[in-house]
Amino acid sequence: MDEVKIGIVGLGNVGSGTLAILGDNAAQIALKLGFQLKVVAVCSRSVHTKQIPEALGPVIKTTDWREVVTNPEVQIVVEVVGGTGVAREIIEAAILNRKSIVTANKELMAECGPEIWDRAIHAGINLAMEASVCGGIPIHAVLREGISGDKVMALYGILNGTCNYMLTQMEERNVPLAQVLAEAQALGYAEADPSADIDGYDARSKLVLLAALAFGEKITPSDIFMEGIRRISPIDFRYAKLLKHTIRLICGARKTPDGLILSVRPALIPLSTILAGVQGAYNAVWVKGKYGEDTFYYGWGAGASPTGVAVVSDLMRVAREIRSGSPERVSPFAHERLGENKPVSVTLQTRAYFLRFRVDDRPGIIAKLAGILAGKNISLDAVFQEPAEDPRDLPFVITVEPTSEQSIRDALAEMSQLDFMRDAPLALPMETAL
Repeated sequence: MDEVKIGIVGLGNVGSGTLAILGDNAAQIALKLGFQLKVVAVCSRSVHTKQIPEALGPVIKTTDWREVVTNPEVQIVVEVVGGTGVAREIIEAAILNRKSIVTANKELMAECGPEIWDRAIHAGINLAMEASVCGGIPIHAVLREGISGDKVMALYGILNGTCNYMLTQMEERNVPLAQVLAEAQALGYAEADPSADIDGYDARSKLVLLAALAFGEKITPSDIFMEGIRRISPIDFRYAKLLKHTIRLICGARKTPDGLILSVRPALIPLSTILAGVQGAYNAVWVKGKYGEDTFYYGWGAGASPTGVAVVSDLMRVAREIRSGSPERVSPFAHERLGENKPVSVTLQTRAYFLRFRVDDRPGIIAKLAGILAGKNISLDAVFQEPAEDPRDLPFVITVEPTSEQSIRDALAEMSQLDFMRDAPLALPMETAL
């Protein structure tokens, strides 16, 4: 039986998971393909301490990725190093050496994926990146092929399992973010420096890729409004529950008459929606099509095995292309060319909002805040206040009727200057259209 030969650069969780699947599931993979996937070389800075599955047979081990990329036997290079530095060098070198590429690198693909794809096409090789978003969900394949006949009007997702784990723990146990973050780090869900997760950078990179696939536009990270979860507290969940809502870090992309609006931010979503039921470290994506209406995709967003499955599935697809010699390659971005229409500002968005305040309690506070809102043509909907434990640090919530994001920002800027504010007001959109 013929073989397609593979070199893997990076033996962290994803690389090791990929090797384990290639070794343990080799027979089933060969039955599906009609030929074998053969790992001939692996690279890691600590490669000689790594356990390589015996089922893979003899494998070249090296600490120099160039030995993998330039190896004449290697036909597909798997880049699972991550980041935008060395990883970019590896991919560029693979293209120069006319090796097809499978990558799980969301950050690099979000930053310059279309340009890398153009270079790959000119070199006559393929690029696959299914594992870069929602490792356990084949969402790229869905948008690229499964529902490609539809016209996507909106896409909403929970794309960061670490944040979702922390938010659901805060909600269930009424504990602060700092505590659940420490627990997530101990479990290996969160890094020692958690900013990529809790500040939204990881989710933003993923939304860049999904928005390009869904809408056919060239998106960059700076096009997307981003706000993390650092300011979410247990009191916010208690008030959200009174409103029959919960709080999730929502990645949103939707077409409006003004243009495409993109955001990554914590938002209130109704408890009755399917996204509200996404618990723990799971990911989910809801897509609304013009013709096919609603579809929903759910699964593990990360982890060695789920992401390894995505890498191996990409390897199988690319290997088939190599064997068939097909000159027509489907773009990993689902469109032959991405458009250059820039998304419009999130300030044009109209939503109801949840406004949470912490104040030094005194008479006239509600009247003062209501006056500022009225001055921005914002109508109050309701006011919620739990019994005060400390009147010098009193949390309460005002919900307002649908208004523009810009109006809310203007009102909050004025409110933040009031002398009774303990900190800046927190504003969360209420996503009732899910």
